Amino acid sequence: MYKHLFLFGGSPPFTLNMAKQFVIKASTNDSVSILFVERDGWEQYMPRYTQALEDLGLNGFYYLPLPSTPIEKVVDCLKNSSGIIIGGGDTNLYADYIVETSISNTIKERYDLGIPVAGFSAGALISPEFCIISPKDNEQNEFQFRKGLGLISDVLIAVHFTQWNDETHLRNSVNKFNNHLNYGIDENTCVYFLNGHLESIEGKGVYSLENDIIRKIN
Repeated sequence: MYKHLFLFGGSPPFTLNMAKQFVIKASTNDSVSILFVERDGWEQYMPRYTQALEDLGLNGFYYLPLPSTPIEKVVDCLKNSSGIIIGGGDTNLYADYIVETSISNTIKERYDLGIPVAGFSAGALISPEFCIISPKDNEQNEFQFRKGLGLISDVLIAVHFTQWNDETHLRNSVNKFNNHLNYGIDENTCVYFLNGHLESIEGKGVYSLENDIIRKIN
């Protein structure tokens, strides 16, 4: 079974070619689930996630604000989804409301069955085995790490990389978890993993620390 993971370095929308690939992988009669931490006015924000997909013919969506949506409902929607999108925002809250609940098991099960998963910013950060959180992404202003969804292993992800000037954070991540691949992803950029391996990149820029040097890899 092919496994598809789309990780974006910033907020939506989808980049054009990655939107096409996601729709191809999710092309069934079932809806796509959108998981996100609830905030005021979220209804007006949802077209940023959906418009590029709707333009390509994908029209059914389950909107699942957290934590107000009961976990049982979230799990039921995920089990009937042709694709899963995890939004952006406070990364620790995404880890609290998704990774640390039974929702995570269902996402992993669906992903293993070939259902495409896309994560934007915080959604990207919680997708690997370890969720690495920048000092610019938490109230304590400190390097943090916690359990992730485990959709890919031995991979470290940093987001908003150029925009946050986060080279130091990526270096700290590599020092903490050596022998891992590492990617600093810019906004408006997506890395697509096929069966856990980097397959393609679209967007502004992706960087990696290799031999103590930050290199742009696309």
